[in-house]
Amino acid sequence: MPGPASVGLRSVRSRSGVRETGPLLGGGVALSLDSRVVYVVPDAHEEHLYRMRFVILLVAATAFAQSVFDPKSMDRSVEPCTDFYQYACGGWMKANPIPPDQTRWLRFSVLANQNTATLRGILESAAKTETKLPIDRKIGDAYAACTDEAGINTRGLDPIRRFLDRIAGISSRAGITQAVSELHAGGIGVLFRFGSQQDLKDSKMQIGGINPAGLGLPDREFYLRNDERSVKLRAAYAAHIAAMLKLAGRSAEQAESAAQRVLAFETTLAKSTQDRVAQREPKNSYHVYSIAELVSLAPGFNWQEYFKQQGAPEFGDMAKTLNVAYPPYFREVESQIVQASLDDWKSYLTWHLLRSSALRLPDAFVDEGFRFYGKTLSGQKENEPRWKRCVGDVNQSLRDLVGQKFIAATFGDDGKRRIDALVAEIRAALSRDIDSLAWMSPETKKEAHAKLAAVTQKIGYPETWEDYATVEIRRDDYFGNAARSAAFYRKKNIDQIGKPKNRKEWFIPVTTVDAFYSGQNNEIVFPAGILQPPFFDKNADDAVNYGSIGSVIGHEITHGFDDQGRKFDAEGDLRDWWTANDAQEYEERAQCIVAEYSKFESAGLSLNGKLTLGENTADNGGLRIALMGLMASLAKSGKPPGKIDGFTPEQRLFLAFGQTWCSNATDEVLKLLVATDPHSPGRWRVNGTVSNMPEFANAFACRVNQPMVRGPACRVW
Repeated sequence: MPGPASVGLRSVRSRSGVRETGPLLGGGVALSLDSRVVYVVPDAHEEHLYRMRFVILLVAATAFAQSVFDPKSMDRSVEPCTDFYQYACGGWMKANPIPPDQTRWLRFSVLANQNTATLRGILESAAKTETKLPIDRKIGDAYAACTDEAGINTRGLDPIRRFLDRIAGISSRAGITQAVSELHAGGIGVLFRFGSQQDLKDSKMQIGGINPAGLGLPDREFYLRNDERSVKLRAAYAAHIAAMLKLAGRSAEQAESAAQRVLAFETTLAKSTQDRVAQREPKNSYHVYSIAELVSLAPGFNWQEYFKQQGAPEFGDMAKTLNVAYPPYFREVESQIVQASLDDWKSYLTWHLLRSSALRLPDAFVDEGFRFYGKTLSGQKENEPRWKRCVGDVNQSLRDLVGQKFIAATFGDDGKRRIDALVAEIRAALSRDIDSLAWMSPETKKEAHAKLAAVTQKIGYPETWEDYATVEIRRDDYFGNAARSAAFYRKKNIDQIGKPKNRKEWFIPVTTVDAFYSGQNNEIVFPAGILQPPFFDKNADDAVNYGSIGSVIGHEITHGFDDQGRKFDAEGDLRDWWTANDAQEYEERAQCIVAEYSKFESAGLSLNGKLTLGENTADNGGLRIALMGLMASLAKSGKPPGKIDGFTPEQRLFLAFGQTWCSNATDEVLKLLVATDPHSPGRWRVNGTVSNMPEFANAFACRVNQPMVRGPACRVW
């Protein structure tokens, strides 16, 4: 299902069409931070990736304020027309090595650090205060429970003992359904995900959805490729599974044998999942079944009993009310229920229980999880200190309580008004851009204008905050707090099946340093967390604000018209509103971008131009319409544009855009992102975009044969 697309600080694309609305125990953190779908983090490795990137957003080693454009961050020894990214960011990259507890380091990490400092102060104060308001008591107790490392170590495996016993007690094929159902009810992600989602063809309504979620490695290709790195990673993964099983009490021989069987089991499942490029086509993940049809697809799993235990509404055997995202995967699950031994199922379920729970278990499990998912897979040298993990944990599990305190401490109305004005200018620029397209027919332009006019916006924070009165939080029960929070969000999510979509709902913490477009809601979302320098400064000149937050606004709105977004209409329904000729013209222009970015390399690997097409289209379109907005704003002011810091307004816009993506990253995480991330690395987000803009060449007096001047230039919007 299409959902929020982000500007790209979170870089993992969802394999899910199911929307979860909160944290699930052991890693099911509901995020809406990437491309066409709402991302649900169901697994420990994905929670680590979430935490890794969340800390990119929320943690930094320094604490000084940033300007939107900083001349000191430049490298003037490089010609802007040769390598604009290095020109804009070289000084910053040299002065900002990757901290040992990070895998990537971005320029706006300082902003994230300011948010983290605010959140840490809020939570530590709440945890210590004797007389507390209800909000302070709940978030304070949650933070205290998370930081109670000694208590967590003392309790050992007791929090998951009932799940371990339930898996160990499986004595028949029917027991597989019962165990999976109990794990899901307890917030443990394994095998597949179930919840509500917007109907692709009727976005006003929520239907049920089940989606593959059975792998412990980040992507199917990690199981299937036979290059040297992939082979070594699989060996390290099997060793990690064995280490976790040994920590849970199995002998070394038992654990190592089970780990190999788990790897073989997951490899079989991986062969029946879609690759990431195929997932970018919305219709590939839309197969509405009746319960009777689902039972025919996988009769070995007791679906009626499962849905009953999850508290799902009565679907009715014949009603077409359930989306089965990828039927071949569930046919393979059926094959494994029939063919795999019960011992293999027990090992697989036990491993996923440990993996999903690891970050809330004793230190030995946390350390082992970090050793593989952090150090081996991502190149992270040190794990984050517990307080950092706990800031992120509470901010997710009780996001609206923490958000209310954050807004009170940081957000003002002046910035919101200026953002509203910027959004209006960017929308007007895109409208003019649509009118200027010689290749698009009047019929399609009319539909495009209707969709643009229907785009709604959420700025800062939600109109209504979530009420957590029914969620019990205890100072001595970290795992239980997570389970109860997960149950709260899960019930809310499942209760939405068969009901109209609430389009006022927020899906992320307001502290998030990112921005989003939701295809089915046809909306852009700008949380308070990003509406600060270096993305936005209400006191800065228009040029740098248009180059930074303006290009982000343009990026998000352009997502509504990228290769996926264009397939949805103004209401958010999957509907082809293009003439056949216009669609062909669009695809030809999109293929230019695919070919261009496929030639770029990162960490020795070629980018996947098809995987990154939507984000590259949004980067290119977003900066172009931001420039159009700036030019209109300057013309409206009636004042002759002058230089600041020695740069013209156009140059400052491009420099602010370039510095938005200044970053350093480990080779390991770059390779991981090339395989899984729908966004191009920062260097190519910048250089690829500006090289397609004659306006950039004019601004910096570039010559035709220089690297930052692409001929012929690629352009969709």
